[in-house]
Amino acid sequence: MTDAQALTVRTRPTAGLRSLVFLADPRHPLLWMRGGDGIAGYGEALRLEFSGPDRLTDAAAAWRDVVARAQIDDGVRLPGSGLVAFGTFAFADESNATSVLIVPELIVGRRGSKAWVTRIGDGAGIDPVMRAFGDDFRVALRAGQTSPADYVDAVSTAVGRINDDELGKVVLARDLIGRLPAGADVRRIAAELAIGYPDCWTFCVDGMVGASPETLVRSEKGTVSARVLAGTLPRGRDDRADAEAAESLARSPKNTAEHAFAVRSVLDTLGRHTIRLQKSQPFTLRLPNLWHLATDVEGVLHDGSTSLDLVADMHPTAAVAGTPTDAALAVIRSLEKFDRGRYAGPVGWIDAHGDGEWAIALRCAQVDEDDVVHAYAGCGIVGDSDPAAELAESRIKFRPIVEALA
Repeated sequence: MTDAQALTVRTRPTAGLRSLVFLADPRHPLLWMRGGDGIAGYGEALRLEFSGPDRLTDAAAAWRDVVARAQIDDGVRLPGSGLVAFGTFAFADESNATSVLIVPELIVGRRGSKAWVTRIGDGAGIDPVMRAFGDDFRVALRAGQTSPADYVDAVSTAVGRINDDELGKVVLARDLIGRLPAGADVRRIAAELAIGYPDCWTFCVDGMVGASPETLVRSEKGTVSARVLAGTLPRGRDDRADAEAAESLARSPKNTAEHAFAVRSVLDTLGRHTIRLQKSQPFTLRLPNLWHLATDVEGVLHDGSTSLDLVADMHPTAAVAGTPTDAALAVIRSLEKFDRGRYAGPVGWIDAHGDGEWAIALRCAQVDEDDVVHAYAGCGIVGDSDPAAELAESRIKFRPIVEALA
């Protein structure tokens, strides 16, 4: 680990760059990509750890200090070049999971036709190396601390509380558990997700690996954007059934109400930091396994907030917690039998300008040092939610990580 005061950063263009996944560490990959573009890191020049209710604001302040002390020579000046930290944060204030920012010793990036290599601190002597995948593996996941019957019961209880006017919406999750073979190549999971879900953010940070369709916040040169997802139906078996599923989703009172809660929470938060904040009309977003209701939001920053400042203010959104937030979090604590860890928390990266890309950690699993895998999926519950249907929806949301492992 390098002292933050000693961080020196040098970025230069490169050529002949192939798949980012092969450039990451097999056991501890650092990866952020979508459609082949993104960044991959190797090693750790700096690791910052946070916990508790102030973990995000503490991280934003610590990152400002790191940037102020660093010596940066960026010959590329593209998003993801120069000094960059990968981050993954716990969902809950009381979580036992550590929240981290990791600055790699080596970063390789690609955006369109441009590619670059960044060397940081002691990584000045490290060269990008294509590392072949380790042995193939298959992992069967089983119910964790919440069985399917437990989940149905929890949803039924939540619906009752909503209809008693305790809250408007709550997101309830359940967990699956498994174990990788000793020394397994974690990049294999990310590679399967990237191939199967190329339009999602494929991420791997400190053992948290997944493919998220939901952009929490993205900031670049004073512009901020987000993609809000809430409301879900499975894809149809054929073209006709698929079109009917999309139309049914768009007209569903249950799903449109759930979506409206999520959009409002994002607009209320970003509105404090932006001017000319605009949103699209809700639209149906097609993924390989399901349809989502989606709304895009975009605005212009007016207060100098970094992407981490925005994340700190936005998390948790109604898309992953519910509304009102405090009431929803209380219901989650009372009905979920497990610590979500970093599931549904922010995951992404930030650069020296404060710009970055952050997703909500969904369709994901945490791979621990002992090779235990914890996978998670959740559903938005409103007053007319059907518990059996929500269980079925959770199975669909588990599919990306289950298939990547099996």
